[in-house]
Amino acid sequence: MMKKPQEQFEIETLKLIKNRLDYIYSIAKRYNNDTPELMDTIESLASIANMFATIKLEELNGNGKTPSPQGFIVSKLGNSYSNMKEYEKQKENIDFPAWKLWGFLLNFQLGFEV
Repeated sequence: MMKKPQEQFEIETLKLIKNRLDYIYSIAKRYNNDTPELMDTIESLASIANMFATIKLEELNGNGKTPSPQGFIVSKLGNSYSNMKEYEKQKENIDFPAWKLWGFLLNFQLGFEV
């Protein structure tokens, strides 16, 4: 007979995790106008983590009633991923271009005036 692996989560700890995630989610929602992309990303990631905690709590309590958690997580993750890709694209366009940096370093090393 195979031995059941020891559970790595406790119900009370998961409830605390969910509570903290709810708080993070609520702050992101409340201050969404400050930096919408960042707050949307935080909101989505908190929702994803909360879904994982919910599913684990249901599993520990012996009932699984969350409908389509995978679809929910994938859609929320897509939102966060898109926001981060857009942010990265904006940062790459604003920051000092790499080719200018290399030219600067090369000129500096060769002793040319910069």
